[in-house]
Amino acid sequence: MDARAIIARLRDKHPVTPEDLCWFAQGLADHAVSDAQAGAFAMAVLLNGLDRDGRVALTLAMRDSGHVLRWALDRPVIDKHSTGGVGDCVSLVLAPALAACGAAVPMISGRGLGHTGGTLDKLESIPGFTTDLDEARLRAVVDQAGCAIVAASAEIAPADKRLYAVRDVTATVESLDLITASILSKKLAAGLQGLVLDVKLGSGAFMKTPGDARALAQALVDTANSAGCPTAALITDMNQPLAPDLGNALEVASAMRVLTGQARGRLYDLTVELGGVALAQAGLAADAALGASAIAAAISDGRAAQAMGRMVAAQGGPLAFVDEWARFLPEAPVIREIPAPQAGYVTAIDGQALGLAVVGLGGGRQVETDRVDPAVGLSEVSSLGAWIEKGQPLARVHAAREDAAEAALRAVQAAVTLGAQPPDPLPLVHERVGA
Repeated sequence: MDARAIIARLRDKHPVTPEDLCWFAQGLADHAVSDAQAGAFAMAVLLNGLDRDGRVALTLAMRDSGHVLRWALDRPVIDKHSTGGVGDCVSLVLAPALAACGAAVPMISGRGLGHTGGTLDKLESIPGFTTDLDEARLRAVVDQAGCAIVAASAEIAPADKRLYAVRDVTATVESLDLITASILSKKLAAGLQGLVLDVKLGSGAFMKTPGDARALAQALVDTANSAGCPTAALITDMNQPLAPDLGNALEVASAMRVLTGQARGRLYDLTVELGGVALAQAGLAADAALGASAIAAAISDGRAAQAMGRMVAAQGGPLAFVDEWARFLPEAPVIREIPAPQAGYVTAIDGQALGLAVVGLGGGRQVETDRVDPAVGLSEVSSLGAWIEKGQPLARVHAAREDAAEAALRAVQAAVTLGAQPPDPLPLVHERVGA
């Protein structure tokens, strides 16, 4: 087989076989396929798409490009994945909460894509924390802490690791087929017995319309179930940041406030909803409502925070992180308030623009080789419906330099719409697919 021939068939809307996709995925893994060919493949799939069978075949091919884990535990192996948004640090709260409720959670996650933050980048703002674990150490961390959050490695879904990075810098992030294959190849390689998906909808999501979000949720659920992993999805609102803080260390701080009982809000509410579905799927709760109560109890009584502490320590972070997390997280040298240019209710927030402002500060990548600054971002972002007086802060910017802070200030002012009337409230969960 030849990469150029497969790309040409996709380009010209001719059928590709499972064997074609398997060969290409293996080529991604062993570098027989170049970065240029990977980018061309991604663009061809974005523009012309795959049919249902092709989507399943690509997912399985990417899963099988590396080792597929098998578990022999006395606990169900479950996980959660989000399609990406701004201020979305649910994984940092939910993984330890699920572990505290009796699940094993080997969470294989990714880095930032486009305007959205990456779970791995967030965790790596914790001093010493490493996400690059081999299989033996992954198993040891799951056994010790109940959960681990790690990168796709040379052993697990290596084809996705390469394609994921290429998509980020070739404007091909939004492909439904590639999102499906990327998410599920890593999840299926982890040997899961159940999966809950958080499909984002709105200004800060890749899916801007209900129809697009529903199509992605259905594609993910159908593909995962076809591959033998019981899966359900929630379509959730991303018309404003999920947490009030955007950026790597800042989102870790948001998660820790929830885990230690210092904050509730939308981040807490969605964690409880998703966790309830996951526990019900795993047979650890009779239904999603009882599962949600169990997640809430694990956060309330401190068991989830304790699991987080065990995971951080097992992955190289500070032993005292849960008790002294604020001391360990980096702080930006420039912190400025972003004043509202006029008085009014917050009627709309361009979440994508906020995410790109964080990238512009250095909190994400514009090319693959960029280094991420863990300290920069936005904090205390105003929520939809809030009344803001002229000159009061819309948010605070955390920057490495004054000029970067000024650029972010202007971007945030442009991204937040103020009006005379409050907007209609939006539900946190719009739809359930397979749940």
